[in-house]
Amino acid sequence: MPKYVIEREIPGAGNLSAADLKGVAQKSCSVLQELGPKIQWDHSYVTADKIYCVYTAENEQMVREHAAKGGFPANAVSEVKTIISPTTAE
Repeated sequence: MPKYVIEREIPGAGNLSAADLKGVAQKSCSVLQELGPKIQWDHSYVTADKIYCVYTAENEQMVREHAAKGGFPANAVSEVKTIISPTTAE
């Protein structure tokens, strides 16, 4: 399945408490369970005013459906074409 990076603009995201982040994660997981196995949340990076999420999904529409059902913004959804790392230079 394709991998996607979702950019979510959430002012003050970096100031969310552990309890707030737990609530967001719980909501996300409940929507994922409802949508079934064709979409999975890998992990997210929280910055000052954005959250970048990495998902594996059947298609972009599933990612957008997850965002809509969860009440999360999905300001940009980009399909990952390849992954590089320091080992790519070897």
